[in-house]
Amino acid sequence: MPQTRSQSQATISFPKKKLSWTLDKAKNSSDTKQELTKVQAIPRSPCGVLPLSPRKRLGDDNLCNTPHLLPCSPPKQGKKENGPPSSHLPKGRRLVFDNQLTVKSPSKREQARVHQDKICSSVQKGQDMTTNSEQRCPLEKESTRVRLFKQEGTCYQQAKLVLNTAVPDRLPAREKEMDIVRNFLREHICGKKAGSLYISGAPGTGKTACLSRILQDLKKKLKGFKTIMLNCMSLRSAQAVFPAIAQEICQEGVSRPAGKDMMRKLENHLTAQKGPMIVLVLDEMDQLDSKGQDVLYTLFEWPWLSNSRLVLIGIANTLDLTDRILPRLQAREKCKPRLLNFPPYTKNQIAIILQDRLNQASKDQVLDNTAIQFCARKVSAVSGDVRKALDVCRRAIEIVESDVKSQTILKPLSECKSPSESLVPKRVGLIHISQVISEVDGNRMTLSQEGAQDSFPLQQKILVCSLLLLTRQLKIKEVTLGKLYEAYSNVCRKQQVASVDQSECLSLSGLLEARGILELKKNKETRFTKVSLKIEEKEIEHALKDKALIGNILATGLP
Repeated sequence: MPQTRSQSQATISFPKKKLSWTLDKAKNSSDTKQELTKVQAIPRSPCGVLPLSPRKRLGDDNLCNTPHLLPCSPPKQGKKENGPPSSHLPKGRRLVFDNQLTVKSPSKREQARVHQDKICSSVQKGQDMTTNSEQRCPLEKESTRVRLFKQEGTCYQQAKLVLNTAVPDRLPAREKEMDIVRNFLREHICGKKAGSLYISGAPGTGKTACLSRILQDLKKKLKGFKTIMLNCMSLRSAQAVFPAIAQEICQEGVSRPAGKDMMRKLENHLTAQKGPMIVLVLDEMDQLDSKGQDVLYTLFEWPWLSNSRLVLIGIANTLDLTDRILPRLQAREKCKPRLLNFPPYTKNQIAIILQDRLNQASKDQVLDNTAIQFCARKVSAVSGDVRKALDVCRRAIEIVESDVKSQTILKPLSECKSPSESLVPKRVGLIHISQVISEVDGNRMTLSQEGAQDSFPLQQKILVCSLLLLTRQLKIKEVTLGKLYEAYSNVCRKQQVASVDQSECLSLSGLLEARGILELKKNKETRFTKVSLKIEEKEIEHALKDKALIGNILATGLP
């Protein structure tokens, strides 16, 4: 078959304009970008092409068909633009509660304000400072707010804090006693001379507080001595004091007293030539009462051993402990300790202490002067216990603080921005002190309400009668629980009333102690627990005569 096509087919060569086409495309794209930037700079005209649905239009696009915006229909805005414009800020007052002020997350109002600040900063970037200040002023205006809040009790909290019974920095009205103790310690510590001191006084007269303050000050100034403080009330028995001392001195745990080996070890350590002076403070020393008083005699003899480095200081409420309980110390002048008595606080001294404590809290007086004087006079007449005066004032402050915090006040936020203000909304007056004293120290024997017979049961009344008659008969203030139980049993037998056993009698005494009528000094043996009255006899007798049975018991006396 003959070939109709030639072997070499001719190809048509078209001109290659790809390079020029790409250049034209790049030029066109650059022109398009310039046009787009120009369009973005020019505000969008309402006549442009927009979506038909108004719901798809955001921001200003939604205003294309409404030349005049109605005030009742706000424009639909996007999420980024959501927020009240600066011209529509609410005017007037806004009520804000405490829980709203303490929330850390920003509110919608704050978010809108931040968004407006960003818009203003972008718009006003190229303008001068005067224009910036003029345009920001209307945005920074805040509406006047008021807060519904409960009155602050900062001043009351500070006053209660300084009225605690901890060791204070200053101890007024005890300068004379503190000088005696300070000179005694300086003389024996600096001179490396052993000795003993016995401090006596009623509860709440500043014995332990003064000594603790002096020892804290001497630790900063003097070196070469070690302090050991023990409260004998925490010991199980009188003999347990020696293991406790050995544990503090030798830094070794001793589980059980080892008798003579323990005493020999302690004496060797106290009389060693090398070592610091040891200041041993035994608070509530009268609790070391034992058979034959061997424990107390041993303790008071330690400072007078040859080469002894012990300075013994005993603290107790009993005034004549060394004379009545330890008569053998009188025979040996060496072993006789130095005596120091802390008398009860007077009315003026208690008032000075209260005023000094309150001045440390704030300049504003929380307690009236009349209230302070009244409290000092009442406490000094009963016991002279300054701790009781501090407790009474603290309780009165709590009553006023509770009353003040229950009041709600509407106040502008501009006036209550500083929460640390210690203004006194209400002062503690004489009526509040009188209320607390009547609760604490009033006639505890009377019933709170008529017909409330269970508030003071019959067995407790008979026990108080028995103690009153026993103290009159023996002419002493303290009796043992064993003697009291014998008198109580005799009274019940004579009046033909069922009596309780001795363990129940101890629980009754504990209830009366909680009422503040009796005072118990516990002993390891229940029968030797000492019981005493804390209220005047006339007041008890007057209150107990209300009932015919109790009046008969007091009239006939002990069988």
